[in-house]
Amino acid sequence: MRKIKVMTIFGTRPEAIKMAPVVCKLKEYNDDFDEVTVVTAQHREMLDQVLKIFKINPDYDLNIMKQRQTLDELTSNVLLHLGNILNKESPDIVLVHGDTTTTFAASVAAFYHKITIGHVEAGLRTWDKYSPFPEEMNRQMTDTLSDLYFAPTEESEMNLLKENHAQNKIFVTGNTAIDALKETVNENYHHKIMDLIAPNKRMILVTMHRRENQGKPMCQVFQVVRDVVDRYDDIEVIYPVHLNPAVQKVANEILGNHPRIHLIEPLDVVDFHNLAARSYFIMTDSGGIQEEAPSLGKPVLVLRNTTERPEGVKAGTLRLIGTEPSSVRKWMINLLTDSNEYQRMAEARNPYGDGEASRRILDAIAFKFGKKGVAQNRFE
Repeated sequence: MRKIKVMTIFGTRPEAIKMAPVVCKLKEYNDDFDEVTVVTAQHREMLDQVLKIFKINPDYDLNIMKQRQTLDELTSNVLLHLGNILNKESPDIVLVHGDTTTTFAASVAAFYHKITIGHVEAGLRTWDKYSPFPEEMNRQMTDTLSDLYFAPTEESEMNLLKENHAQNKIFVTGNTAIDALKETVNENYHHKIMDLIAPNKRMILVTMHRRENQGKPMCQVFQVVRDVVDRYDDIEVIYPVHLNPAVQKVANEILGNHPRIHLIEPLDVVDFHNLAARSYFIMTDSGGIQEEAPSLGKPVLVLRNTTERPEGVKAGTLRLIGTEPSSVRKWMINLLTDSNEYQRMAEARNPYGDGEASRRILDAIAFKFGKKGVAQNRFE
């Protein structure tokens, strides 16, 4: 029986982190799968970091990143470039991930070529089309176009069923972010930034970059962070600042020139995962970190008003706090002063799987195409 040709398409750092385990697993089972990797480079430098770490050499690199590129320019550029590649390769299935503009545009391109679409991390919802923007509608529209759904949790599966997607096309796999953590976190890890933090200090790891948080929300959060650091002399902050110029400007204006707030360049996935594992708690508006932190036993304060990952909130490891100063201040101080609250969040159950999501995705693809003897055949 011929191999199943699987084309993976991704373009940003978060996508790459979560798709890398799938690409590596496809290459491991190369008797059954012919894997073709396409990157759009929606993020250039940050994407390249992940490709290097996981030793992935793309077959095609669209290299579409431009400064201050609009969403309509980005979408049209992906569509224009992918058509010829899809015609040339004629994959059996295209795999996309999550909720980026690359994800949505690649799904449209595959649909135009009548190619089966598999959506990794399908079914996440906030049910608010502008929160997060544009991610919520990217994932909803991708799910509308998809043929196979790799849902990370049962709650994601239920979201898909509510939208009348066929149950026999939905596979609950766990989240591939946990697969990646198994490869990146090392107890003997060391990063030079840790030399700046005294052993008796508690380190708070911060990330913030989303479009809807830029401007006033970001200014408010950064000011509270600076105030709390001034109030408690046993804490330090590490903030890998996103490359977006708007984020860089505000971060430097409000958080710069403080001896216990360290603004550093974006970290590669190994550095970030290992610093997260050594943090006291994490503050973020990122989606992926909400999934990774439960495996690391770290409380997360989510700097958003909605989340498409409610499982972590229900489990207790995430606290959805928004960006209003009073809420941010309250929950930072709670975690710094209330040991019982801290332990409840740190010891919460991980709802995002066991690190075997990539294997289950391969099983589901094999099942779809009538192939036996691949991976663990959990879907037979």
